Amino acid sequence: MSERGVFITFEGGDGCGKSTQLRRLARRLEAAGMPVRTLREPGGTVVGEAVRRVLLDPDNLGMDPFAELMLYEASRAQLVAEVIEPSLESGEIVLCDRFADSTTAYQGHARGLPLAEVAALNDIATGGLAPDRTVLLDIDPALGIQRATTESADRLEGEDLSFHERVRQGFLAIAANEPDRIRVVDASGDVETVAERVFAAIADLDHFAGVADMTR
Repeated sequence: MSERGVFITFEGGDGCGKSTQLRRLARRLEAAGMPVRTLREPGGTVVGEAVRRVLLDPDNLGMDPFAELMLYEASRAQLVAEVIEPSLESGEIVLCDRFADSTTAYQGHARGLPLAEVAALNDIATGGLAPDRTVLLDIDPALGIQRATTESADRLEGEDLSFHERVRQGFLAIAANEPDRIRVVDASGDVETVAERVFAAIADLDHFAGVADMTR
């Protein structure tokens, strides 16, 4: 049986650069000969991508917050069962753009849904799976939204600045409660500088012992 893989998630507010940094880390790990699977939430499966279209469609502004929460959890449950757990069992490094922390920050802290209920549903949807490491890319929400909406805004990006401020504070509160799992990374600066900060945030994991000098 192969060694179980490593599960790393990327979190942060809109426009923080998660997707860019995830791709850069994936290339770096692949160049070192490591098996990497990249995913996004919501999405990553046929079911999840269908849910994603509903959740991000700006025409769905009247969505009830609890309905929104349940849609995220449905997509997550499918992704864990269909892709994440099998990939980890086969020894892959799984990099996921958002996971349960986003639901806690957006639907819990920003929407105001009860945190205990959000936590319970996260636990059900994930089957108790938690990331081995979470990289939280922190950026001023005003700058993040400016970056994210240069062409158009999806349903969540289009929320007002106070919503995105609550998201940021939610993420920072989560990180303060779980410092062993979550590394807060300053997402300001050029892409290469942030990429080095990201690598430093995951390099201490046992899976990467001896590969600190891997190709960039």
